[in-house]
Amino acid sequence: DKAANPVNIMGASKRMMELFLFRDSENQNISTARFANVAFSDGSLLAGFRERLNKQQPIAVPKDIRRYFVTPREAGELCLLSCLFGENRDIFFPKKNDSFKDETLVAVATRYLESFGFEVSECESEDEARKKAPELIRLKKWPCYFFDSDTTGEKSFEEFFTQDELIDFDRFKAIGVVKNYLNQNFPDLNDFVSDIDKWRQNSIWSKTDLIEIFQ
Repeated sequence: DKAANPVNIMGASKRMMELFLFRDSENQNISTARFANVAFSDGSLLAGFRERLNKQQPIAVPKDIRRYFVTPREAGELCLLSCLFGENRDIFFPKKNDSFKDETLVAVATRYLESFGFEVSECESEDEARKKAPELIRLKKWPCYFFDSDTTGEKSFEEFFTQDELIDFDRFKAIGVVKNYLNQNFPDLNDFVSDIDKWRQNSIWSKTDLIEIFQ
């Protein structure tokens, strides 16, 4: 999903990957998928929750961020469906509906703790949460610090397509499809590859250089 309207290098790299794939779609059929955060995958938010519970550490999350989550099986199924039923240059994504909607990270953390029998105990700071952790946990309460996000390059909400993309909402009940065509004005990727190769050979590059070519 970060490939739609990317706001950071991670999202931009995913979008670039789509462009490189579609560039080769004249020679082989290409279909792919955009999906949400895979719950409990390595490095994911929920994996962090689990680690903090195991270490009896407070949970800290921004309260103004909303995210979608899918299970590992759902992510695999979406990719498999794209391989089986996708037409050339299709991008599959899950449709938003009553059973699939974004949630605040606070709501996700609250339900996660409740599933283990803990009540959320909101603290004014992370330091306060750490100090109170032993006593609160003994009382079946979990110290949490919910804060306003200040991370640059993060979206407050997630999206699976842009207004400039052609979307087929009717083909499947629970899946939308981004349609791409060869006559679309894809950027010339040769300069991008040339710059990357040059930096790798010289082992010298900067963050500014990377941002500039991704833009």
